[in-house]
Amino acid sequence: MSVLSELEENVGRYYDEAIFDAEVTRLKDFFPVEYAITVRHLRRWIRDATTVIEVGVGGGLYSEMLARQGHQLCLVDVSAKLLDATVERLRAGGLEKQIVRVERASATNLDCFQDNTFGAVLMLGPLYHLLTPDERGRAVSEGERVLKPSGILFASGINRLAYLRDLFRESPEKILARRDFIGQFLRDGNLTPEIPPPIGHAHLTTVDEFRSLFADAFKEITLVGVEAFSSPWDVKLNELSEAQAEAWLDLIERAETLMPDALGMADHFLYVGEKSHGSLANHGHNKEN
Repeated sequence: MSVLSELEENVGRYYDEAIFDAEVTRLKDFFPVEYAITVRHLRRWIRDATTVIEVGVGGGLYSEMLARQGHQLCLVDVSAKLLDATVERLRAGGLEKQIVRVERASATNLDCFQDNTFGAVLMLGPLYHLLTPDERGRAVSEGERVLKPSGILFASGINRLAYLRDLFRESPEKILARRDFIGQFLRDGNLTPEIPPPIGHAHLTTVDEFRSLFADAFKEITLVGVEAFSSPWDVKLNELSEAQAEAWLDLIERAETLMPDALGMADHFLYVGEKSHGSLANHGHNKEN
């Protein structure tokens, strides 16, 4: 187990104590488009069985999908409770043999893993909670370091506009009381556990900021606005037949491909990139597994 910073301990504790139940159920129950589109990209770009490090396991749904696809998994999170729940999910599905390793660690420090080890790295959550450019840069550098040459990184960010849209929809009268906070938020994208729950300490990003995080170390395969026009009506997908749902997902992906404007409408951005040859990974981090 790596040593966590005070903020990382707080984030882990927040998931363990405040939002554990919501995190375990949120993708399937409330954000099925986010889940389904992300799964499509995982299946599209991780073609052959490989070892995947999932940094930020959430409720374990992506872990289960990857395990069923035949991939070996290293599970990493700052939340001990989410790690335990993910291991139990895989065990209940007869997939425990796909787990290679479980570590309570932060995306900013993966030095318990060797360089050039994994075919794919998932960071579908950690970048939400890293509040400074330096922390986010370290996480991306660590993801790049542990990837094999030509390995694939999947990383997600939350659209900064999503908070403003939800505030206008749910509590527009708070605009005057939060004027100073919103001015700062527009500059740095950072939220606290008080504004707004339930995400806790969080960073919301912009398209340009998010894309620039990966520019030095990765060749961009795609950057999509995951929900496109379906946000914030994501849950509607659960009301449809399988054929109807697949048709809408096909249309969402078509919109993402043909209309860059879809990025601005989405709650989440998904970046998929290939590790560049000769990039920053080979700088002496060769710790034993």
